[in-house]
Amino acid sequence: MSLLTFANIAQSFGANDIFGGLGGSIAHGTKVGLVGPNGIGKTTLLRILAGRERPSSGHVHLAKGATLGYLRQEAMLAFVDQANTVYDEMRTVFAGLEKQGAQLRQMEQAMSAGDFAETLLDEYGRLQEAFEVAGGYDYDLRIQQTLTGLGFGAEQWQMPLAHCSGGQKTRALLARLLLERPDLLILDEPTNHLDVAAIEWLEGQLRTWSGAVLIVSHDRYFLDKVVDTIWEMSRNGLESYRGNYTAYLGQREVRWALRDEEFRTVQENFLRELDYIKRNIVRASSTDKARGRYRRLVRQVKAVEVGGTAALNQDWSQFMDAQGISGEQWNMTELEGRVKALQNPNPRHQQVHMRLLAAQRSGRLVLRTSQLQVGYPGNVLFRIPDLELHRLERVAFVGPNGTGKTTLLRTLLGEIAPLNGRFQLGTGVQVSYFSQAHEQLNLERTVLDELLSYRNLPVSEARNYLARYLFRGEDVFKQVSMLSGGERGRLALAILALDQANFLLLDEPTNHLDLPAQEVLQEALHRFTGTVLLVTHDRYLVDRLATQIWWLDGNGRFHVHHGNYQSFLAWQAWQQEQIVKNKAEARNGEGRRAKVTAVTTVTHTEQQITVLETELHELSTALETATQNQQWEEVKALSQAYNTAQMQLEKLMQQWETLALAA
Repeated sequence: MSLLTFANIAQSFGANDIFGGLGGSIAHGTKVGLVGPNGIGKTTLLRILAGRERPSSGHVHLAKGATLGYLRQEAMLAFVDQANTVYDEMRTVFAGLEKQGAQLRQMEQAMSAGDFAETLLDEYGRLQEAFEVAGGYDYDLRIQQTLTGLGFGAEQWQMPLAHCSGGQKTRALLARLLLERPDLLILDEPTNHLDVAAIEWLEGQLRTWSGAVLIVSHDRYFLDKVVDTIWEMSRNGLESYRGNYTAYLGQREVRWALRDEEFRTVQENFLRELDYIKRNIVRASSTDKARGRYRRLVRQVKAVEVGGTAALNQDWSQFMDAQGISGEQWNMTELEGRVKALQNPNPRHQQVHMRLLAAQRSGRLVLRTSQLQVGYPGNVLFRIPDLELHRLERVAFVGPNGTGKTTLLRTLLGEIAPLNGRFQLGTGVQVSYFSQAHEQLNLERTVLDELLSYRNLPVSEARNYLARYLFRGEDVFKQVSMLSGGERGRLALAILALDQANFLLLDEPTNHLDLPAQEVLQEALHRFTGTVLLVTHDRYLVDRLATQIWWLDGNGRFHVHHGNYQSFLAWQAWQQEQIVKNKAEARNGEGRRAKVTAVTTVTHTEQQITVLETELHELSTALETATQNQQWEEVKALSQAYNTAQMQLEKLMQQWETLALAA
């Protein structure tokens, strides 16, 4: 049974048609991801389905008695009382339970007086059971778990909503919706303003969510983990795909290929039919038949022009009336021109055409650090172990918000001085920087002038170049200050590609980009023949791009992992298992029993550590050589061996620390 259905939804503002003819349904328990290019109308559709906006035509039906929760981008409008603290706002969800709790306490006081009717005891028992079943004894715990999961520290719980930042208000609204547990949860970009830990917590909540969910998100990894259905919104309507985001990509390519073939077949049939008509329309014996086929071909071409090849299967008279198609005939020349000019109705999105080239090849060594401390005077954010970064490496730098990831990039750019130690760029290294805030863009210039300020190109060449980044026609004369976040991101990428540097420092490059643009950027970085260091929360990008991960934990410790995001998660899980295991061993007195032979064991462990450190050094050298020679299968095997040896070394170091204390 459908929880929500909608049919023939259209929306327009004045003469501007946003979309039309959209329909679909969401069943109980279904988790849908809505994807499509920026500006296609995804947020508008969510607002209509959530009842926040009326469509120009069509209808929406929510099942009787069903509840709906909506996470909007303008979160502050969702809060009635701005004076409420974050925690008090969460408690409003449980106002009914608080009232029941107060009623139970009144009954308890009456019963403690000793003079009460037996019916009061019965009523108390009934209310207490209902209170417990409804979660009356644990809703404070639920509030605390939810706020913590979404990144609110305990010190922020009593912050008035009026004093919260935009991101904090969005997280507070999301927390309230999760506590309300509506039957249908509609979420517009729920991972905005969340760090990776909070996103992973939210994924866990939504995977086990008993209700239905409709999500708009640019986070591909999040969609992979949460949704079981993808709705793709395009200029041709809404199409449904079964599975998560990765499954959708594969199905979409198959569907597009079939439509390409179908269109070619239809157009070839039209051309053959046209050839027959031209040969037979002048013959007395076949002219009537040819004229009939001529009129039919005109109707078919008109249908395909308006409704694509699928229109050929519809009732012609009804289709003409619905689409307002005239019955006028064309002459032969016009018909032939129309057939040859037919466009494939396949709803492939307009895509950025991006290519990242390194004008010159750097030396093998790109970056070397020595006792490097990053931060600001009086505030050391973290220390980096001595390391080297080599040509063709693609490093993802991840960690909680506010730990100093951007500060490292600015340090490498020379904008912030190291607190201690030093770093060295290799021979021939040319650096280019992409800032997540796009502050390098001049807001007073037009798009065209901003590009020309970086490279003196002929205007026609500059406009053709900008068209590859979807700035076409009058778009190039827009003022930068008037661009959306996604448009500024595309302009910044266009300028970045002009530099042709061989060492890219990228700070959240996929922020504000729609999914098609993210896919193009990912492919461009994969093909790039230089070196990449990127700060990102985009786990999908990290998993498919990174050859190593630099990770800052919440305690300011810097870690290096060779491999992609999946192997990084496995490494973290292994570390957690070791912590649990070591604590269990300590509780069982393992340390005390080992003390007799501790000195001997410490010596033996130190020898094993030395052997492993030598092995790691050899593996690292071999890995660098294989990477330089682009021997990717060898890189994969060496990376696995390196990670295995690294885990063994960390295990031995933990054992050595325990044994050294015992000795």
